[in-house]
Parts: sequence; structure tokens; C-alpha cells
Amino acid sequence: MIKHESIETNVGLLIILTLIVVSIGGLVEIVPLFYIDDTIEEVEGIRPYTALELRGRDIYQREGCYLCHSQMIRPFRDELLRYGHYSLAAESQYDHPFQWGSKRTGPDLARVGGKYSNEWHVAHLNNPRDVVPQSIMPNYPWLLATDLDYSDVQDRMRALKVTGVPYSETQAEYDANVTEFGADVADQLDILRAEEHLMQQALAGNYDGQRSRITEMDALVAYLQVLGTMVDFSKYDEGYFAEFR
Repeated sequence: MIKHESIETNVGLLIILTLIVVSIGGLVEIVPLFYIDDTIEEVEGIRPYTALELRGRDIYQREGCYLCHSQMIRPFRDELLRYGHYSLAAESQYDHPFQWGSKRTGPDLARVGGKYSNEWHVAHLNNPRDVVPQSIMPNYPWLLATDLDYSDVQDRMRALKVTGVPYSETQAEYDANVTEFGADVADQLDILRAEEHLMQQALAGNYDGQRSRITEMDALVAYLQVLGTMVDFSKYDEGYFAEFR
């Protein structure tokens, strides 16, 4: 039997034994994942982003919003009281990359959708101090002045399709989305008609208050307004959540 002291004083042996232990632990963690069909729970209402929301998410990342805002509510009393129901894994299944974040200079945005009006978001992004006097967030006035470039939105959707996001390009894929999400959503997830539906959503939503053009503000506000709105949280863990009310 090898004594503990002899292992600690023999660097080579210590490294070998450490690698063996880490390998065994890694296998115990990883191997079971190959024998289950899905690691994400089924949650009704979750869908991929529409073309307009997707472009808004791209702008959100481009402007570095994720550096100050997380999108993951942890299951702790203070977080539930401030932000709402804790985040579900399924809510991030179509996020590549996910926006959980690790720092909150500003509030968590996982449930910001529908909390404020479009006008509030436009004013806030244009000059945050107009609606939140104590805010240290920078201004983003160019979003309202810059027309949205959506010429490559189909390519962006195809790239995400490779990762498993169920955007459709064939009739079979479209029919599968109709079955999964309903006809209206399936239309929005069709790559070949992405530009058409993007324009329709932007004009119908009028997110930036300008019907004559589609701006980057339209896209970003559309993205913010969908966050946390896909799931009816009254159906999940009511008993757990009730104790914090």
C-alpha cells in the first residue's frame, strides 16, 4: 500500500494519479448524457426568435449590452422578489450564445419583455437619464438614426439552423414547425420569407414610432419586448414560487 506522504512527495506519481481521478470523474459526469434523448425540459411556448428579434439580438450583442445586463434569474428569494420567476433552461435553448451573464451593473433582463412600453425603451436607449435619472448607462442615439441592415438575415438564420434551431427551408420542415409551434409562428420561422416577415413585424409593431422606415431601434426593442414572454409561468412550480410572494 502506497503511503499518502510518498504520493505527495513524488510529483510524477501525483500528476498521474490526479489525471486518473479527474478522468474517472469526467466520465461519470459525461457518459450518462449520451444515453438520454434531451437535457432540456419540454416547456410549452418556447420558440426560436423571429427574423426581426434575431437582428435585435445581434445588435444587443454588438453594442455590448450583455456586459452589464444578465439574462438569468437564480432561484433565490431576493432575485425572485425583484425580477420574477427563476429562469428555465428551456428559455435559452435557441440562444447561441446564451446571455446568462455574470455581472449586473444594470438589472437582469430575463423578464423585461412587456414590462415597459415601446416608447419607454426608445427613450431609455436614446438617453437613459430621461426615464431613469440615476442611470449610468451610455446613450445609443444612433440606433434610432440607423436603418436596419437585414440583407443577410437569411444567412444568419441558416447558421443558427446548423446548431439545431428549427428554422425551415423545406415544406417538410415548415410542416414540422406548424405542428410544433402553430401556423403563425411557423411562418415567422421560414428562412425563404424572412425579409418579408421581418418588414411585416417591424411595421406592425412600430417599435421605434417611425412607420416610414425600419431602424436598428425597431429590432432591438422587438428583441427586448419578447424576453420572458414566451412562457406562462403560472403553470410552473407554483408552490415553490408562492412562498416568496
